[in-house]
Amino acid sequence: MRIEGQRILLTGAAGGIGSQLAVALAKKGAKLVLLGRNASNLIALQHQLESCNAKVQIVIGDLSNADFPVQAVNEAYERMGGLDVLVSSAGVSDFTDFETQSPASISSLMQINAVAPMLLAHAALPILKAQKKGMIVNIGSMMGSIGFPHYVSYSASKFAVRGFSQALRRELVDTGIQVLYVAPRATRTRMNKAASVAWMDRQGTAMDSPEFVANKIVAAMEIGQQETFIGQPESFLAYVNSVLPGLVDAGLKKQTREARLFCKKAN
Repeated sequence: MRIEGQRILLTGAAGGIGSQLAVALAKKGAKLVLLGRNASNLIALQHQLESCNAKVQIVIGDLSNADFPVQAVNEAYERMGGLDVLVSSAGVSDFTDFETQSPASISSLMQINAVAPMLLAHAALPILKAQKKGMIVNIGSMMGSIGFPHYVSYSASKFAVRGFSQALRRELVDTGIQVLYVAPRATRTRMNKAASVAWMDRQGTAMDSPEFVANKIVAAMEIGQQETFIGQPESFLAYVNSVLPGLVDAGLKKQTREARLFCKKAN
């Protein structure tokens, strides 16, 4: 897909991977509607991109509100006079003992990470089908293939995004609408708690920059790569987990024990 001139709704644009993805897409000449909760961050990003002659508008709102995804798609459609691409990048993380995580926190995380991308796609599909082309890009995680201890709710939400993307892609065969799933490994963003970063540093976990991940996402969009897994050996570990999960269980025991200590510090 040629990104220049594409009308793109991007969620999670107020920070992390999303803000860098906005920069990368703007450089390619996309027309953007950026969605996020942090108004000051979004406004600053809009000014930054407009100073480079990018076409950018913003929508401020919270995807934990079940009514907002439909509103966001409709607003993006009206502002741009159409919609070609939906990129769901918004997300929240957890690093905690599951039994101590509040029900409200679990519900909110699942709403933002898993339900919102589904509702956004559901609202966008009539628009994309009417023009017989388009693209839906869901940003998942390597934890959508490997369930990590102390990231129980987050892993569950990303497994859901991966399954949703795969099933929807198959359902939309012959419609001209592409569905892409991109799974980054650990990325250095403010979404990660300090204790989580300290634990990953202790493990020697490789963490990519948001800029690197954003460029990988853009590359996947340009070639229409259905599933993209970023990073080794994490991608290989995801494969091993799919065929020999017991082996991964055993391999994560030491990390799990150490994670407990860092979780206690975080909470």
